[in-house]
Amino acid sequence: MTHHAASPSSPPDQAASSRVDPKTVLTGMYAAEAEYLAAGGPGTASFAPLAPFFAPDVVLHQADGLPYGGSWHGHAGMERFFLEMSRVWESFDITQQEFLATGATLVVHSRIHARARATGREITFPILQTITVRDGRISEVHPFYWDTAAVAAVCA
Repeated sequence: MTHHAASPSSPPDQAASSRVDPKTVLTGMYAAEAEYLAAGGPGTASFAPLAPFFAPDVVLHQADGLPYGGSWHGHAGMERFFLEMSRVWESFDITQQEFLATGATLVVHSRIHARARATGREITFPILQTITVRDGRISEVHPFYWDTAAVAAVCA
């Protein structure tokens, strides 16, 4: 999987975490994710560079109709989610990204181009995500897919 980050940023430090702009947290996480994936990603690279961007009790809610559907909890859950995504997708590129709201809950519209590992088939699709930032860390993520059936069908 590869993602494109807007700009690198350092993880929030504990003293300044309440003053960290949520958009800065998110762009920093995307930069750390790109480094993580470049270092070999799930199963190879350490999750440590990503961990400071996520609250210890973070929850990621994926649509049940997807091969990686369900809720993923905490840092261990996020690490398992990235591993499952890498099993499903050979590539998963953010081709466009727009921040629609940047308060404590961010709303991000992304366009994805992905290639399924099992079938080699490709798909381009939008995702709208709500991402909650609490105390300078991502605490909850809700991705909304336009057509989960189409995404799942490409994978099987």
